[in-house]
Order: sequence, then structure tokens, then C-alpha cells
Amino acid sequence: MSNRMWGGRFTEGPDAIMEEINASIDYDRKLYAQDIAGSLAHAAMLEKAGVLTAADVEAITSGLAQVKNEIETGRFTFSRALEDIHMNVEARLKEIIGEPAGRLHTARSRNDQVATDFKLWVRDTTDQLIVQIGGLMKALLARAGEHADTVMPGFTHLQSAQPVTFGHHMMAYVEMFERDRSRLVDARRRLNECPLGAAALAGTSFPIDREMTAAALGFDRPTANSLDSVSDRDFALEVMAAAAIAAVHLSRLAEEIVIWSSAQFRFVRLSDRFSTGSSIMPQKRNPDAAELVRAKSGRIIGDLNGLLIVMKGLPLAYSKDMQEDKEQTFDCLQSFSLVIAAMTGMIADMTVNEAAMRAAAGSGFSTATDLADWLVRAGGVPFRDAHHITGRIVAIAADRGIELADVPLADMQAVDRRITDAVFEVLTVDDSVRSRTSYGGTAPGNVRAMVARWQARLSGT
Repeated sequence: MSNRMWGGRFTEGPDAIMEEINASIDYDRKLYAQDIAGSLAHAAMLEKAGVLTAADVEAITSGLAQVKNEIETGRFTFSRALEDIHMNVEARLKEIIGEPAGRLHTARSRNDQVATDFKLWVRDTTDQLIVQIGGLMKALLARAGEHADTVMPGFTHLQSAQPVTFGHHMMAYVEMFERDRSRLVDARRRLNECPLGAAALAGTSFPIDREMTAAALGFDRPTANSLDSVSDRDFALEVMAAAAIAAVHLSRLAEEIVIWSSAQFRFVRLSDRFSTGSSIMPQKRNPDAAELVRAKSGRIIGDLNGLLIVMKGLPLAYSKDMQEDKEQTFDCLQSFSLVIAAMTGMIADMTVNEAAMRAAAGSGFSTATDLADWLVRAGGVPFRDAHHITGRIVAIAADRGIELADVPLADMQAVDRRITDAVFEVLTVDDSVRSRTSYGGTAPGNVRAMVARWQARLSGT
């Protein structure tokens, strides 16, 4: 008796170990809706081409609807012996409608079938991710608008550098996530070509209409080369790469939330919904959601690396190695979706401690650059000289344990006689942030204008 999947070439079934390593149904069952959609489009096209009869297609259509219903209601029995979602669906279809089920696979292969199903899943998921990132950006915009005037320290090397506003800080992430969103949009545009009809690797001799199936499945066009069609996984890699870059941005923001929510900073407080306690220390409020966002970025990057390594040595066209594409892609994009949702929730309901931010903004001589800039503007001092003068005044403040604004004018003038009492107008953190009016700067007016621009841009999403 021949093998029920591979036909007369094989006289025995696979060894148990072979079945274990070969089966993908445990995870590719996720593609059932895409597989059925592709089969419906293929069947309709074959009927129009005169390859299948109307009666066959009617039976196939009705049978596939029943299969889909059984899967979605939990009544479908998946078989590992049948290897993958494609053979599971086809076998059940044959049980339901008989002989016409065997005609469905005319003019296609599992190679172009899986490429189509997988691309449809990646496309659907990418659409969801684009919407999710837009939601995160809206949450950041809401906080930015609320805190356009809230002063906080800006850091370099995690050391106080210059005052900024919390709204400006939130807007930095809006810009990052817009780049992430645009990468997904670009990837989505590039992937929207249909592999169906490429067959195993060389195309088919049947008079198929690939434009018809492409249109039916929402693709812009069919893929142009049958070898590339079945061996390409760039569409998954590109979306995963965009996810990995975005995960780095999410991880950076998560790290800041971990720092900001510590007792040493107290800049923000996460809600109970996104915090956990300790089994032994009753005082603890742990930012576990942020920590898990930070950790899952490594998982997302690892999934991308895993698929890159699978693909790097494969000759054209299809190789079984490519079965390893789905688990990593599913895990990557589902993890990415989860961390976007978690970050959106944290940003939306965290409490901002404006007083703690303001107090920290004024420490560490953060307005030293403002003093140097004032020397340039008011005293005509070359900036490099102004930098050295300011450094000497900072040393005085540090030695005395006071802030720059508390250094007496006489002591400043002892360093440089061109300093007048007008200098004190630029040494407060509020004066500092108000002065940063250059395009992209932290001035509150700038922040409000950028918030309004982005809100208008995202209003339709």
C-alpha cells in the first residue's frame, strides 16, 4: 500500500522519528484561515480557466466552509501523521466531499501554497501591528500634551545634562515609533505580491490566471519569478527586522520606566495593573511589565537571527529547512504585539511626579550651557572661552555644594568681569527650557505644536 500523502513512490509510512521532525501541524495550524482563503481563490480561478467544473468548485467551496467552521468551533481533529495544515485541511475535505477534493491541488504545490498562506498571515499581522503602534503613539502624545511644561532633567551618559520637558521626552519616542511604523508600512507594501501559481518551482502548464488569484486575495500583483516565489522569505524577515528595531525602542523606554519608577528617582509611578509585589518584602512595587518588555526585545531579536541563519545557506528553490520559518515568525510578531500592548497600557495610566522631576532638573548644574550661551550672546565671548569660564564657575558651585543660580554675582565677576546680574535670568530650569526654541527643541511651545501636528496626522488611524 502506498503512502497516503506522497503516493506511489513510497511503499512505507515514515518512521516515528521522521514523523516527529517532519510534522509542523502543531504550529502551522495557525494558518488555517489563510490556507482556506487561498484554496477558495485557487478553486474559483480553476473554474474560470475551465480546469474544474462548476459542480466541483461548488462542492469544494461548501466543504471548505465546513472545515473552517469545524476548526473554529474546536470540532476539527488535527493529525500529526498528515504533517501540516494543508494536508489536514485537504484530508478532511476529501472525507466531506469525496473525489472533487483531489482536484483542488491541480496547478499548485504545497510550496506555493505555504508561501501564500504564510505571506497572508504576515500581512494580516503587519496590519494589526501598524494599528497597535499608532495606538502607542497616541498614548505618548496624550502624556506629551499634558506635560509640555513639566521640567525634567535631560541626560547624557545617565548624568544630568540640560533641562528638558517630560512632554519633549515623550515626543522623542513618538518620532522613534513613527519610524518603526513606517518600516512596517514599507515592508507591507513590498510583501504584497502573490506566490500562488508558482507551483513547486517552475510554474505550471495549466492555463491559470495568476492575476485573478492575486486580486482575490488582496495582493497587488502575482510574483514575477516562480523560483523566487517559493523560496523567498524576505517578507517575514523584513517585518521581523522592523519588529526587532521597534523592540529596541520599546526596551529603551522600558528601561527608563524602570529607572524613573525607582525610589531613587520617583519620576513616575506605575499603576497596580502593571506592577507586582514581593513575596517577602511588603514595601516593594516592582515594574515587572516594563522589565518583561525589556526582556522580550531579546526574544524578538533572537527570532529574527534564527530565521536569518536558517535562510543564509539555502540554494534555490524550496528546502525543508524553510519549515522552520513559521515558529520563529509567529513567536516574534506575537511577542512584539504583546509588548506594544503592555507599553501602551503603562504609558496611558502611569502617574507623573512633576515635583520630583523639577527638583532633579535643577541639580547637577544643568543650566551650565545656558550660562555659556549667555556669555556668547551678551558678552561677545567666543564659545570655547565661554565654556572654560563656565567650567570655573561650576567648580566654585561644586566646591561650596550649591547650585549655579546660588553663586554670588561677585564671585562670578571674579572669574570674568563681563558677567552682569542679567545672567540670573537664564539660570533657572524654566528659563532654560523656554529658550530652546530651535526647530526640534524642548521649548514648551515647540512641544505643543508638535503634539498638535501629530494628533492631526494620527486622527484618521
